[in-house]
Amino acid sequence: MNDSAKRAADESGTETTSDLDGGSGLYAEVSRAMVRLYKEQFGRGPVKAKTRFADQDTLLCSLEGSLTPAEKTLVTMGEDQRLRDIRMFFQHACEPQFRQTIEELTGRKVLGFVSGMDTGRDISAEVFYLEPAADG
Repeated sequence: MNDSAKRAADESGTETTSDLDGGSGLYAEVSRAMVRLYKEQFGRGPVKAKTRFADQDTLLCSLEGSLTPAEKTLVTMGEDQRLRDIRMFFQHACEPQFRQTIEELTGRKVLGFVSGMDTGRDISAEVFYLEPAADG
């Protein structure tokens, strides 16, 4: 598959790549794990996921295309805040699974976990603040 086939333009017109396109290594493992957790939690997994370190102790996972048809209807009805509240309720309930997954994949303790979403663009972010890496 060539580079242009691996990229898709999002609604803003920018090009983003996804770790789900045959990637390997920690970033792809985290991205696939987040998609799996979303599928288990919401019944639909994101179609694009990209994970990167923002700095040495902060892991960011960006997810796109995870809204279910019912959630898209809430957005159409202007019920964005209600949708965010519902999603955050479930995120909080499943926080131990998110933390455990990242701790297993990185070998580092998760000190903090922040989740957010832009309902209009169907973009979510999961941010994990990790215990500082041991000096080696």
